[in-house]
Amino acid sequence: HYKGQQIGIIVQVYRKKYSVFIERIQRVKANGASVHVVIHPSNLVIVILKMDKDRKSRLDRRAKGKQLADKNKGELGSE
Repeated sequence: HYKGQQIGIIVQVYRKKYSVFIERIQRVKANGASVHVVIHPSNLVIVILKMDKDRKSRLDRRAKGKQLADKNKGELGSE
């Protein structure tokens, strides 16, 4: 139905239900109202990520932790 190269902006995300609503993917209900179609996140590909300072700081913090984990990988604890 909605498979293919459709590019759109994410409008809404329900993390609990694992559902994402995308801007241009809509259908018309029986009463004539248009509603967004639910898409599962596993069927999406992020092309451009909008970075703000909070997201950037969180990604930097996680990368720093992963570097420390890789650095100490394979070492035994001091006994």
